[in-house]
Amino acid sequence: MKSFIKNIKLEAKKAPARIVFPEAALDDRIIQATAIILKEKTAKPILIGKEIEILKRAKRLGIKLGETPIIDPENSELTEKYVKKFMTLRKKTEREAWETVPKVNYFGTMMVYAGDADGMVSGTTWSTADTVRPALQIIKTKEKFHKVSGFFFMILEKRLLLFADCAITIDPNSHDLVDIATDTAETAKNFGIDPKVAMLSFSTNGSAKHPFVNKVREAIALARDEQPNLKIEGEMQVDAALVPEICEKKFPDSSLKGDANVLIFPDLQSANIAYKLVERLAGAKAIGPILQGLKKPVNDLSRGCSVQDIVDITAITSVEASKN
Repeated sequence: MKSFIKNIKLEAKKAPARIVFPEAALDDRIIQATAIILKEKTAKPILIGKEIEILKRAKRLGIKLGETPIIDPENSELTEKYVKKFMTLRKKTEREAWETVPKVNYFGTMMVYAGDADGMVSGTTWSTADTVRPALQIIKTKEKFHKVSGFFFMILEKRLLLFADCAITIDPNSHDLVDIATDTAETAKNFGIDPKVAMLSFSTNGSAKHPFVNKVREAIALARDEQPNLKIEGEMQVDAALVPEICEKKFPDSSLKGDANVLIFPDLQSANIAYKLVERLAGAKAIGPILQGLKKPVNDLSRGCSVQDIVDITAITSVEASKN
């Protein structure tokens, strides 16, 4: 499965996208990742922040940024243009717009919205909410009532899995789960993966009765009605989703046969706990959270991410932008 990221980077190099990093003046990891991205040519970084602070960080790290664009929202001709767009978009006064747009997370998001960048990667210093809020306000979702969700690529030695929603929706209802499952399956296809979707629960095929189980069962019925060609099964426990022998015992009529590769969790807490357990105890490489459901790619980072995590998610964002 190590070849997955290698293939993503090869794809990104074919059409490297302009990816904006709004935290460049705040975190050394962004500068270090930029150096690797420039070397690998998987994206064209745009750094946001005061130029003197970014160059000072780069010099201290012994990194040359070359001709990488550095944009200071407090001293850029783009800011006035974005203020006018923001006033119209958000129906704000000029004063309110000037108070908001120069904030680096909003400025970076406006760059993507205006087409001056193809995607954005942030989250090394901010919470997911600080990344997602401007994206929801400015870039918005693909459809009016569509839910944004976040998934992780979980790369194990012999298996590649997608976990969702690990980042956004705390307690999804059955309709939300359908959006999450549909988007994650579509994302899998965009990365050359044939999606086999398992809707997870503490129950397998009616083995338990509870409102939590009913929510997942309703989501399965809705998904099959809305997406008849989607390979989706549930409700099922995770061992039945992943182990053929157990699936045969617990869910003999399952179409997935214990070979699921897209796992949809019933709520945020179980998804978040699961991906961190698999990452820390099973040694999986977790890439994400990658946001889906937005009109343009904006991806989040864990505040505990490594430099390599930033490099990898940037390549993924670059590929997403090329498919937009």
